[in-house]
Amino acid sequence: MMNKIMEASVGDASEILAIQKAAYLSEAELYNDYTIQPLHQQVHDVEKEFDDRLILKYVENGNILGSIRAFVEGDTCHIQKLMVDPQAQNKGIGRALMEEIEQRFSDYRFELFTGSKSTKNISFYEKLGFTGYKTEKIPREETVFLFMKKE
Repeated sequence: MMNKIMEASVGDASEILAIQKAAYLSEAELYNDYTIQPLHQQVHDVEKEFDDRLILKYVENGNILGSIRAFVEGDTCHIQKLMVDPQAQNKGIGRALMEEIEQRFSDYRFELFTGSKSTKNISFYEKLGFTGYKTEKIPREETVFLFMKKE
């Protein structure tokens, strides 16, 4: 069984988007808000993100089971859209993807955000050393997000 984290390519966009929509459905259910951006992105939106983000994928037996996106702004690495196929969750894939981002951007501080009611996500990030520092609504979103950082 081969498990490998590698850079995704534009050709992976549709497979990553399918995982994204499956993974973010639980967030939509939690907030009773099916208008969240991850559920409405299209393949071309994900393809465009390859222009200015590092997108990693977690591959097992030829299948993408998880993905994460990151970009650098100043001294900060912004982590976005950590996702794991719902059928592969709780097996360390998300942790492995986060650790890979932290290794690749070890000279930076890290920031991310998650829904303020997403206690499972918040607990996961806290275990990785992140702390919440503000809550805020993002324009065009109903959800209140918790912003977290790791110095």
